[in-house]
Amino acid sequence: MADVDVEGAARRFVADVWNAKQEDSVRELIGDDCPGPGGGAGPEATLAWHRDQRAAFPDLRYKIVDLVVSGDRAALHWRAAGTHAGQFGPVPPTGQVVSYSGASFLRFDGDGKIIDVWSVNELFQLLQQMGVEMLPPS
Repeated sequence: MADVDVEGAARRFVADVWNAKQEDSVRELIGDDCPGPGGGAGPEATLAWHRDQRAAFPDLRYKIVDLVVSGDRAALHWRAAGTHAGQFGPVPPTGQVVSYSGASFLRFDGDGKIIDVWSVNELFQLLQQMGVEMLPPS
């Protein structure tokens, strides 16, 4: 792998893309074939997903809790908080401030672009904070 600063790129991904909504950074950091979180691939798929998130949680902010880098990969443990001010899937705005954690795993190519992202988060906890009732099947 070339002289790619994987840690710096991962931190920039959180700071610029997740927190600062800098669309130019998305185009610089995301590879064309990188699977998008909501389907599709590349920078535009990533932007579409983040626009939906921002519509639901306009003040959403992420904090890196831990970051581990090995070769061309980075593992991020993060915490997010924001106000549920817009539609989130089938859940109408509640005005509730929510906080939840997750982990994202990034893989970079030799040019420092993210070519794979896999994330998991506490969606159940998030929905509970918005007052969504989870009922078992009858």
